[in-house]
Amino acid sequence: MHNELKITDMQTLESNKKTIEESTNSISLDLPDFTTDSYKDAYSRINAIVIEGEQEAHDNYISIATLIPNELEELTKLARMEMKHKKGFTACGRNLDVVADMEFAKKFFSKLHGNFQVALKKGNVTTCLLIQAILIEAFAISAYNVYIRVADPFAKKITEGVVKDEYLHLNYGQQWLKENLSTCKDELMEANKVNLPLIKKMLDEVADDASVLAMDREELMEEFMIAYQDTLMEIGLDNREIARMAMAAIV
Repeated sequence: MHNELKITDMQTLESNKKTIEESTNSISLDLPDFTTDSYKDAYSRINAIVIEGEQEAHDNYISIATLIPNELEELTKLARMEMKHKKGFTACGRNLDVVADMEFAKKFFSKLHGNFQVALKKGNVTTCLLIQAILIEAFAISAYNVYIRVADPFAKKITEGVVKDEYLHLNYGQQWLKENLSTCKDELMEANKVNLPLIKKMLDEVADDASVLAMDREELMEEFMIAYQDTLMEIGLDNREIARMAMAAIV
């Protein structure tokens, strides 16, 4: 069902890729000094977050496959891609001689992780997909797009490859929810109320570290909300419903 993207989805992907290329080919911003202690300290937490995020994504897609067994092959493929991303981001830290603070990262994801596990035990596919394939993927895509512009050359190349894959993951959740919207809308909106505010809190928690990496907090939040609302529109929600869901971020 999801092995082939629809033409409109392919056009969206190509447009997104073009946006990435245009942003990275534009006049380069003032890059931070990647060798300073302050940069490496902040990077130890940011790098850990992306490494842990990719591991969480792998585990989550494997778990979702137990709820949608007929999608096992596709979800397993997505999970494998996440492990490839994890290896890439681990190499980024190694390249800067930075040890990722994985203890921090596990705490960072703990609330979303807990909510996903509760939904999984209840068999709530919609909530699981909202958390992993919509919220986390939109969060990752927006953060990666901002980071690419200020990354060191090695990490920039890795991240550009990763973000193209993430659009496919976002598309998977988007398509499933679109096809099942008539039966899953109420759960989708309820799960949003609980989990969208967590994204904002997570962003606030790393705002200072992101700033050291020359990533602006307001830009990160703006990029995320644009990606999230665009996805909700693709799923089939109307403007009023999208506005109501977006309000959950204002806490």
